[in-house]
Amino acid sequence: MAQFTKASLTIAQKIAHLQAAGMAIPDVPMAEHWLRHVSYYRLSAYWLPFEKPKQQPGPRFQPGTSFDTVIALYQFDRRLRLLILDAIERIEVAIRGGWAYALAHQGGPHGYLNAALYSDRKRFHENLSRLARDVGSSPETYVDHYRRTYDDPAMPPAWMVAEMMSFGQLSRWLSSLSSRAIRNKIAAPLALDEKVMVPLLKHLSTVRNTCAHHGRLWNRGFLIRPSLPHKPADLAATLEPPTPQPALLYNSLVLITFLLKQVDPPSLWKDDLKAHIATHPTGNLAAMGFPAGWDQRPLWL
Repeated sequence: MAQFTKASLTIAQKIAHLQAAGMAIPDVPMAEHWLRHVSYYRLSAYWLPFEKPKQQPGPRFQPGTSFDTVIALYQFDRRLRLLILDAIERIEVAIRGGWAYALAHQGGPHGYLNAALYSDRKRFHENLSRLARDVGSSPETYVDHYRRTYDDPAMPPAWMVAEMMSFGQLSRWLSSLSSRAIRNKIAAPLALDEKVMVPLLKHLSTVRNTCAHHGRLWNRGFLIRPSLPHKPADLAATLEPPTPQPALLYNSLVLITFLLKQVDPPSLWKDDLKAHIATHPTGNLAAMGFPAGWDQRPLWL
């Protein structure tokens, strides 16, 4: 392994470095502002698509590459993350409620604590330990009220702990249920089969975490892929066929649009998303997995 020897450059040196590599910087003070408040390293993810292949001779960047376009792409991605967080919040809340309702009606308010409901006892106890730590340290008023009022069971009922769970925790609890019938009760209000819902929640949890941690989203490839349904017909006709490569964002957006249609029918999120996609600075929607003529597919109309 090699030793890291890269020097830390000043902002002025970073600007000179980019210019020498072939990037136009029309407004140097503006570039200084962005590099100071966002950072060179973070922005580098957004100029990567404008770089030539390493084996090509000449400057690092393709002709016509401008710092202004890089910033426009960064801002496009930031707004996209906020849009997706807005949608996933509503989906997550609906699934939390569905999980709590199904488990409480299956085995009572604390039915979720029944180890017999889960296919992997070790995984169940790991999930329970993590949740118990969160309950023990929670400052939430409703959790504090439960702790001060009841000591048996030590854990609050399903509808309380559902409010505390992260999307990732919720996905793990739901996927570890051994009963397809229970999973389908939770999936039914989403108009999906549980075979689609379970991997979809894992995928959306990854998308949500990328957004919440301010990661590059627009052209990211996701190793945790969603399972693509064959029905209903309008959804299946809007999706792109799966590939062996990491999943791009297009199918995620289709599935989010479909889920919002179930949990928040009056929502205009789809229209907001389409309007935002139209503002992409370079129009390179293929890098997001969008097919030609995507907006004429059934779910987008």
